[in-house]
Amino acid sequence: MLEGFDCNKYVKLQSEHIKKRIAEFGGKLYLEFGGKLFDDYHASRVLPGFKPDSKINMLLELADDAEVVIAINSYDIEKNKVRSDIGITYDLDVLRLIDAFRTCGLYVGSVVLTHFAEQPAANAFRKRLESLGIKTYKHFKIENYPANIQLIVSENGYGKNEYIETTRSLVVVTAPGPGSGKMATCLSQLFHEHMRGVNAGYAKFETFPIWNLPLNHPVNIAYEAATADLQDINMIDPFHLEAYGKTSINYNRDVEVFPVLRAMFEHINGFCPYKSPTDMGVNMAGYCISDDEACREAAKAEIIRRYFEALCQERRGLAGKEAIYKIELLMKQCDISTENRKVVEVAMKRAYETNSPTAAIELADGRILTGRTSPLLGASSAMLLNALKALSGIDDNITLISPTVIEPIQDLKINHLGNRNPRLHTDELLIALSICAVNDKNAYIAMEQLKHLKGCEMHSSVILSEVDVKVLKRLGINLTCEPIFQTKRLYQK
Repeated sequence: MLEGFDCNKYVKLQSEHIKKRIAEFGGKLYLEFGGKLFDDYHASRVLPGFKPDSKINMLLELADDAEVVIAINSYDIEKNKVRSDIGITYDLDVLRLIDAFRTCGLYVGSVVLTHFAEQPAANAFRKRLESLGIKTYKHFKIENYPANIQLIVSENGYGKNEYIETTRSLVVVTAPGPGSGKMATCLSQLFHEHMRGVNAGYAKFETFPIWNLPLNHPVNIAYEAATADLQDINMIDPFHLEAYGKTSINYNRDVEVFPVLRAMFEHINGFCPYKSPTDMGVNMAGYCISDDEACREAAKAEIIRRYFEALCQERRGLAGKEAIYKIELLMKQCDISTENRKVVEVAMKRAYETNSPTAAIELADGRILTGRTSPLLGASSAMLLNALKALSGIDDNITLISPTVIEPIQDLKINHLGNRNPRLHTDELLIALSICAVNDKNAYIAMEQLKHLKGCEMHSSVILSEVDVKVLKRLGINLTCEPIFQTKRLYQK
């Protein structure tokens, strides 16, 4: 993939703007961090050159003055919402984030459960956090939010929320994903701080949509595809247009909530320092695109991947068809279709020819290799082995994994662990290959090629197991699947 984004420039510009915004408010600043602080793979895919963990480097410069508050929507806990990029539920991701923040030296003050309504799963998670010594707070849903400003900015609105005790001047509010209530948490805290006589401000760090790119730019459209389940809509910021006569891009939820924010500041200070939702942000990403065409193509590829993801989510019964319909419209807007994803046609053609599940992968040099289900290997495992051989320059006829290694693994799976499927999953394949690499030069060379799979495109003719999905994502492979189960069993793992 061609690089189209200057990450070093981005870190420098972004850091400068955050420090400037902190200086504008005395006392305390609530900084809403949209998107993902760690592992922002969406940004790295649509802005090739963006490093997934670049945002955290800026915060580390302010580590002594900062504390982190993590917000999670109680309904997301209840329905076991999953982070699609790393394949874990939002509640587990909160624990992962806490560990990650602590490891790099950032202080996590607490977790706030938004939209709390005594959901059983949310209550259980709250008790789990408290047993781990993590402070938790409850914020409640407000009727007619964000329309009823008088109710919201009152004792019966934000006033009902539990006040989050914080000890540092910079409070970073983040979350496992969108729709978690980060902005509402910040605004609620501003209300409570005012009631306590504390001066506090608010600013927002949000990567997407990129405010100074056109509304119909594929990078911004890819953001709509990524949040199709939330029905987010990119739009021209009407407040910014009115205040400055300039076009900027924002999204519906920020535009809708801006009157609330403005009312909050007017209630606290007698005036609002921001004239538009765009003013609230500090996003410099648009200034750091070095190759617009590379980013456009990368974003189009991401939209198609999101489409297949929505199809599979609907097939699993985890989502409705609304997201599918929306992404179909976005694809038409970008004049793209699934035919633009080369590995799809190759995988489906091979599946038709062999009448078995098949996977295809496109390497960095454009070669497309396939793998099909066999008595020894699943389609993904076979494809992975073929790709490693191709990258290593090893003849396809050479055996990399001895049957004497595979057979004991199959025996363990079937006769001792109760599995019905003797074929090796990708994790089992890699373990077997690593064992052979101790004494076999070819296997060792093949293992060394794993790093070159990062960024490769892959398509499967069937929905893969969770094990395979996780392994492939850890390898950095951009996976899509047909919305078809390999078997007719009702229970799919």
